Amino acid sequence: MHLSPDTVIFWQYGFFKLNATIVYTWGLMAVLAVGSKLVTSRLSTGLHRSRWQNLLEIVITGIDKQIEEVGMREPQKYIGFLGTLFLFVAMASLFTIIPGYEPPTGSLSTTAALAICVFVAVPLFGIEDSGLGEYLRDYLKPTVIMLPFNIISELSRTLALAVRLFGNMMSGTMILAILLTITPFIFPVAMSALGLLTGMVQAYIFSILAAVYIAAATRVSKTRSAPAAKH
Repeated sequence: MHLSPDTVIFWQYGFFKLNATIVYTWGLMAVLAVGSKLVTSRLSTGLHRSRWQNLLEIVITGIDKQIEEVGMREPQKYIGFLGTLFLFVAMASLFTIIPGYEPPTGSLSTTAALAICVFVAVPLFGIEDSGLGEYLRDYLKPTVIMLPFNIISELSRTLALAVRLFGNMMSGTMILAILLTITPFIFPVAMSALGLLTGMVQAYIFSILAAVYIAAATRVSKTRSAPAAKH
């Protein structure tokens, strides 16, 4: 068992390497894209609905409710981004039941890419809601002295997102590899189930943290629009 999919090389030409992280990441994205296309191509508004549509509605309703509980008044606006993050991390863990598959979230490059997506999305949503000037002025609050600290906070939480997800996913793989050498039958099965549960929890935590960061970036416009509505 490999501790990281980066070490599994399928094809190499000079400096170019096609490792398991790239293959499984694009394969996972293809499964999600094709699966969503197949499920949404035959949606029904009547009483008779397919099991896949019922499952899809349960997942979307659950994600929508979680986004709303974070404090966002328009969860539909963010469900595309946050829902995709959750499903990607969750499915990456769910597919570990397939023999030979290694989750791409076990690679720091994948978790860093996911964290960078959040890093880019936070200011985009913030600027969209409050405008560029108002969003940038938020870095100067409560005083101008806080500017470097606010910038460091943005960078550090992005790093924390990547390392947290990578560490939690990597630890499960490492423990499973150790137990596989000691007791090759009983404990690996139990740890695989535990790893699957851990992966789902990490998908939830990662998407909720992303939602919290976006909510914090958009709070300025909402707090300022409330007094204006009273007048």
